Amino acid sequence: MTAQLTEPAARAWQADPYADALRVGRGPLYLRRHDGWLLPLDVERWCAEPDAADDTVLARCTGPVLDIGCGPGRMVAALARLGRPALGVDVTPEAVARTVRTGGSALCRSVFDPLPAEGGWGTVLLIDGNIGIGGDPAALLRRAAELTASGGSLLVEAAAADVDERVEVHVEDGNGGRGASFRWARLGSRALCSVARDAGWTPYGTWQAAGRHFVHLTR
Repeated sequence: MTAQLTEPAARAWQADPYADALRVGRGPLYLRRHDGWLLPLDVERWCAEPDAADDTVLARCTGPVLDIGCGPGRMVAALARLGRPALGVDVTPEAVARTVRTGGSALCRSVFDPLPAEGGWGTVLLIDGNIGIGGDPAALLRRAAELTASGGSLLVEAAAADVDERVEVHVEDGNGGRGASFRWARLGSRALCSVARDAGWTPYGTWQAAGRHFVHLTR
């Protein structure tokens, strides 16, 4: 059921506006809700070196690391430079290609597909809003639990606002290019911790860095 849930989203993230933005390393790029609300996507930051907020995530990584929705791979590549075993997973071929070009390892695959070392990852990452993948955070958190080793960690970036929403969105570039609609979710730290408990995770701590909000969950 979860694979069917995420299939339209996987196709949408392969749409030209997103792939084109990754190819050139810049936006503008947005998620647009059907009521007209826009969420700017920070393509330039994703394609740059890890920033100070990213460093706080990298410092909390233990054991082999799986980055779900790795995008252009800045986190995976940074871990590789540190000599840490890490793998990125993304449904967009251009994201995987860019990750490999920058020195990381990545697979073009959905998180709900079979993955290497299931149940053996010391740390799993859901950064840059990727708790929204599939529009069903509970299903995504249960899948992350299947991937994470006993005693391992899930590091999640939450929305800065105190929000808990499941929405239909599409990717657009502000110049007329747009992708297909798909389900997405946004959760603030409080909502994320509540959903995580129901999915079998224990909240270990929260922190903020450079205006971004993060939650550390443990198995």
